[in-house]
Amino acid sequence: MAESRIIKKYPNRRLYDTEISSYITLEEVRQLVVDGEKFEVRDAKSGDDLTRSVLLQIISEHEERGQPMFTTQLLSQVIRFYGDSLQGFMGSYLEKSLQAFLDQQQQFRSQLNNIIGRTPWSMLNDMTERNMDVWKSVQQGFLNDAANKVRQGADPSQKAKKDKS
Repeated sequence: MAESRIIKKYPNRRLYDTEISSYITLEEVRQLVVDGEKFEVRDAKSGDDLTRSVLLQIISEHEERGQPMFTTQLLSQVIRFYGDSLQGFMGSYLEKSLQAFLDQQQQFRSQLNNIIGRTPWSMLNDMTERNMDVWKSVQQGFLNDAANKVRQGADPSQKAKKDKS
C-alpha cells in the first residue's frame, strides 16, 4: 500500500507539501481530495494529525460561498448526534450512505451510456455532422436552382417555353 502524502501545517497556518517541497493553498489541498490523492496533514511542530480539521475548513469555506450543500436543518440534525448514544454509528452510517449514493450514481451513468451507447460529445459531434450535411444539401439545391434560372434566362427557347405555360 502506498504511503500517504504528508502536508505539514505550520503555526502561521501555511501548508507545506513535503512531496513537492513547496507551500500549497487550501484550494490545492481540495484538489488533492478531488483527484483521490491519499494525504495526511500533520502539525509541523507536534506531528499531530490535523487532516480532519483541514477537511472541515475546506467544507466550511465552500459552504460560505456559492450554493451550500448542507442545509441549516441538516447541520442541526448532525450536531444533535454529538453526545448521543448513536454518535459512534452516525459517521459510519453517513459514510456508507454516501458510498451507496456514489455507487448508484456510477451505475446510472453506466446504464445511461449503454442505452445511448455514446458520450454526449460524440452525440453532439454526430448531430453537428448531420446538420452540416443538411446545410450543404440545402446550399447545393439553392446553387442548382440559381444555375438553372441563369441558364433559362440565357436560352431564349427555354424562355419561350416558359412564357407559353
